[in-house]
Amino acid sequence: MTYTAVIVGGGIAGSLSAIALHKAGITSVVHEAYDRSADHVGAFLTLAVNALDALRALDLDLDGVGFDTPKITLTSGSGRKLGELPYGTAVSEGAKSRTVKRADLYRALRDEAVRRGVRIEYGKRLVEAETTGGRVLARFADGGTATGDLLIGADGLRSRTREIIDPHAPGARYAGLLNTGGYARGVSTGSEPGTMHAIFGKRCFFVYTVDPYGEVWWMAQPARADEPAPGELAAITPEEWRARLIDLFRHDRGPAVDLITATGEIFTGWNTYDLPTVPRWHRDRMIVIGDAAHATSSSIGQGAAMAIEDTVVLAKCLRDGPDVDSAFTTYERARRGRVERVVEQGKRTGEWKALGPLTRGVRDLVMGLAMKRMARTGDDPSGWIYDHHLDWDAPVIGRAVGGRP
Repeated sequence: MTYTAVIVGGGIAGSLSAIALHKAGITSVVHEAYDRSADHVGAFLTLAVNALDALRALDLDLDGVGFDTPKITLTSGSGRKLGELPYGTAVSEGAKSRTVKRADLYRALRDEAVRRGVRIEYGKRLVEAETTGGRVLARFADGGTATGDLLIGADGLRSRTREIIDPHAPGARYAGLLNTGGYARGVSTGSEPGTMHAIFGKRCFFVYTVDPYGEVWWMAQPARADEPAPGELAAITPEEWRARLIDLFRHDRGPAVDLITATGEIFTGWNTYDLPTVPRWHRDRMIVIGDAAHATSSSIGQGAAMAIEDTVVLAKCLRDGPDVDSAFTTYERARRGRVERVVEQGKRTGEWKALGPLTRGVRDLVMGLAMKRMARTGDDPSGWIYDHHLDWDAPVIGRAVGGRP
């Protein structure tokens, strides 16, 4: 079936939706709310092997972006090693997760979309959309409009498309963690480049990895029970963050204090959110995907991966389905069980990072025992996340693939 699509949002989900639709023979235009200069901000993320598998279904690889991250170590704030494991089991022999700067990833995906003939329009913030005469009409804040046979809302956590589809849809849920980080130079950690190190500190979670050129990429997630008001985190200067973080980590063993001290500019902080069950993903010829439908906490590094998988599955459903409504229904049946299970897993993992002094010891004991068992048996309870394979040529099965058994 031949369609034209209006894509709202030019981030990971939006750019890849256009690429996936192009491969399926469907024409689309991406409408991005921000100017292209917004790509130059942001931190880094790790794309697990299931995300890279989904990219391969679209004939994409990221060999020139970021670096391989084949394993992760877990330690306590006291320096006790809790375990080590592959960073996501391999869906194919030799597969490795990959850590990339978010801005580099956005740029690479958008450049590839353009290379494949996709048009991207900037400064197009969605205001309203409606279905009329079997077509979707989108209206933007600049007064412009766009029409298509369908509209894909890839507009993130604060999705306007989600609100249009269902004015009563739930909003983002604060997860009790803040985020900041940076890039440090001139500090030797003694660790192998590419290995991710997660430290469950006495007062704060910390993670770092060394790139092939010796730069150390790090993130910290201070716990905070109440959600900061809008603008509160933006008002904290990098030097204030530096002082707060050094205080949080001063009793921990490990390189956190040295890395924070050696960082030229610490990121502006941001809150951690996820999105509880969104009852309605689509209405008429409009649908939400990625964070707009099922944002997950960054605690398990699957937010981008779920969005990437979404784009492949939706394009296949539109390619193979008899009409838009049937394609949307098949897509939701194939995705909802898996993504909601991932969101739940991310919430539980995030809660482990925010434990108080009375429960941290129990957490470290449980984690240590679990790591030993995994090392002994090779059984990874999270394997269902990483071992997910998408075959571009295979039809989509309209059931909760990867969901609860």
